[in-house]
Amino acid sequence: MRIPVRSPERERTDGGEAAPPGIGGRFVAAVAVGSMLNPVNSTMISTALVPIGRSFGAGPSATVWLVAGLYLASAVAQPVMGRVADHLGARRVYTAGLVLVGLSGAAGLVAGSLGQLVAVRVLTGVGTSAAYPAAMAMIRTRSARAPGGAPARALGALTVAALASAALGPALGGLLTGLAGWRAVFAVNIPLALAGLVLALAWLPGDEPRAREGGARGLWSELDPAGVLLFAGTLLPLMFFLTDLARPDWPLLAVGAVAAGALAAWELRAARHPFLNLRMLAANRPLVRTYVRYGASFLVVYCVLYGYTQWLEEARGFSAAVTGVIMLPMCAVAALCSWTAARRATVRGPLLLGTAAMVAASAALLFVGPGTPTALLVLVGVVFGLPNGLNAAGNQAALYAQAPAGATGTAAGLFRTAQYVGAVASTSVIGLVYGDRATTGGLHTAAVVLTVLAALLLPATLLDRALRRAGR
Repeated sequence: MRIPVRSPERERTDGGEAAPPGIGGRFVAAVAVGSMLNPVNSTMISTALVPIGRSFGAGPSATVWLVAGLYLASAVAQPVMGRVADHLGARRVYTAGLVLVGLSGAAGLVAGSLGQLVAVRVLTGVGTSAAYPAAMAMIRTRSARAPGGAPARALGALTVAALASAALGPALGGLLTGLAGWRAVFAVNIPLALAGLVLALAWLPGDEPRAREGGARGLWSELDPAGVLLFAGTLLPLMFFLTDLARPDWPLLAVGAVAAGALAAWELRAARHPFLNLRMLAANRPLVRTYVRYGASFLVVYCVLYGYTQWLEEARGFSAAVTGVIMLPMCAVAALCSWTAARRATVRGPLLLGTAAMVAASAALLFVGPGTPTALLVLVGVVFGLPNGLNAAGNQAALYAQAPAGATGTAAGLFRTAQYVGAVASTSVIGLVYGDRATTGGLHTAAVVLTVLAALLLPATLLDRALRRAGR
């Protein structure tokens, strides 16, 4: 019989001794709330960009940095926060991130320029980046002390929270902007962060004390700040390069390559506790393949979320509200599939089914056009919901099985970095195929690219023997 939870820290056996805590509903709710903040902030701003631009006399080329700022900050901060969580304590990092989110919400209320708002979004990206890697680290620690194998319920909750909050973000942003103005999109982070903080302090277990040689200096060495800076110096030029492939900035790519060489030299030779453990990654090829597969799948997903919806509005003439309704079934299917796949705690099956659906849905875009019935347009979105949910759940389960136990936070952060790289790359693909306006011809070109990419992912997934050992 399952012993009921009597406190967020410990349970008691019949003999009165402390028993390992389980993964109950309170724990799942607490980690899920914080993990929603990054996805919802990444999409909530979309419906406030035009009003913000009007307030500061800025056009789309300037306000887009409100989106890019959070993406770039999150791509770097996710593995950094995971690293800190692995070494300083996951609950401490989780709650500190929530405090930063609340402060960013307050700063958004008083920001007096577009540049200040971009800085606020960077702070939001850093704060929200703490939740997911810290949550994964806490799940790994808690499940190791409790029987039952992989914590499917908690992993499923993280996936559904991310998908659902990202899907609901534009609607929430539009509602807040309409009711209270665009600053409400920033201010809403205050009650959200406060609610997450209350749940975390009440229901998440405290961090275990850690023995560390050298005190603060030893901690500084473990965090490897030089490695973190070189990682940022490698990643940021790459992501800036990917934002505009129509006019590639080759010197920027060269800067990233030089930083990557310096990063490799430092991590392999000089760092006592490398931030990016290249030797581990070289030995753990299944984990690296999971990163590549996850980034590639999200490149396809974001191309659909941004490119297909843009075509529906500009080429088919649907309003933003109608387009949202057309895409809503895709979001519902994605959430349902991710929850079902995560509950089964399997890896290979969901990934194969999701990738096959990705091939079919991408190919279907070749046959949509001005005369396609609305019902079929909805159906295409529904089919895209399958890879969106199944691949997210399957890859997350693969990450959990393949990540080193003592570095789960860092591994989870790099997992999200792969997602953001895919997101940034998708914007370049859309820009290349559409140009100044979404057209049916551009959509068909994107369909060819996405179909080829998905078709390459399918045999790669099928032939990956490590996926057969992951999950149950």
